[in-house]
Amino acid sequence: MERVQMPMEMTSSNAEISLNGETLQVPSALIQGRTVVAMGRFVKLASVMDEEFYEDEAVPDFVAFIRALRDSRVKADIFHFARPQPDAGLKCPHLMEWDNEAVIPVTSYADWFEKRLSQDGRRNVRKAAKLGVEVRLAPFDDDLVRGISSIYNETPVRQGRHFWHYGKDLESVKRENATYLERSCFIGAYVGQELIGFIKMVLVGQTASIMQILSKEGHASRRPTNALIAKAVEICAEKGLSRLTYCKYVYGKNDESQLTEFKRRNGFEKHLYPRYYVPLTWKGRLILRLRFHHGVSGAVPKPVWQFLVRQRARVYNLTKRRKTSDAASSVPNKGEF
Repeated sequence: MERVQMPMEMTSSNAEISLNGETLQVPSALIQGRTVVAMGRFVKLASVMDEEFYEDEAVPDFVAFIRALRDSRVKADIFHFARPQPDAGLKCPHLMEWDNEAVIPVTSYADWFEKRLSQDGRRNVRKAAKLGVEVRLAPFDDDLVRGISSIYNETPVRQGRHFWHYGKDLESVKRENATYLERSCFIGAYVGQELIGFIKMVLVGQTASIMQILSKEGHASRRPTNALIAKAVEICAEKGLSRLTYCKYVYGKNDESQLTEFKRRNGFEKHLYPRYYVPLTWKGRLILRLRFHHGVSGAVPKPVWQFLVRQRARVYNLTKRRKTSDAASSVPNKGEF
C-alpha cells in the first residue's frame, strides 16, 4: 500500500475564531491540512481548530506534525489534541487525560424514545406536540437567519451567564452559522410562522454533532428543546447514523449542572476519550509537570469551584432582573408623551 506524504506546513497566517461571542484574530498555521491556532496569555495553548469536525484523525502523523508545529509561527507552550480511542495507534509519551463528550447511540428512534429517554423526556416531547410546536428541517436562508437572530436577542443572560450572542447584527449571525454548510443541517421548532428554537448539526462520518441548540425562554413551557432533540435522533436514524453528540457531558468540575442533567434526561451518555498534552517549550514542560495547564480553575477544589459557579449565576440573574426592571420603568405610562 502506497504511503501518502502529508504536507509538513503549507501556510502561516491569522485565523478568525469566536471566543465567548467575540471574534478574534489569532496566529495560525496550516499543518497536514489542519488549521492550528494558539490562545492564552501567560500560557499559550495550541490546538487543531474545530478538531471534532474532522472525519479522520485530527493529527494524522504525530511526529511530523509536532516537528512542523515547532517550526511554525504559532509560538505556543503546549499543544493538545484528542484521539477517538486510547489504542488508536498513537505512541505518545506525553501527558494523557480523559476528556468526555455527550453521546446518544442511535439504532432506531423507537429504541431511543422507549429505552433511553427518561419518563420526563417522553412527556416533554409529547407536550411540545400538543402545544403546537412543529419541528422540521429548515433551509439556511434569510428567514432562518432572522429567526436565529430573534432567539439570540431575546435575553442577555442564559444559564446564569452573560449570553455572548446577544446583540449581534444579522450579518454576523449569518456568517457565524454558515460554517460547514455542505455537511450541516438545520432543524427548526416553530409555533405558527415563529421560529422558537433551532439545532445546527454537522455530519462527521457516522456521527451527527450538534454545534448549537437554542430555544426562546419565553416558549420554554412548550418544551421546544426536547422536541428538537427528538427530531435530531429521528433524522440520525433515517440517515443510518450511529451517534448523535452534543459537546461535553460534564464541563470542568460542574457535574451537577442543569445542562448535564438535561442531557441525561434526553438519553445522552458520558463517553470518555483520551486527550494528549505535548510541551513545546520549557515553560510548557514546567506547567505540565505542575499540572497547571487548566489554569486557576483547575487548581481550585471542586466544592469551592461549584460554589463560585453558583454565585456567578446569582450575580448574572440579579443583573438581568435589574435591567428588565429598568427597561420596564422607562416605558411611558398611558397618556405620557
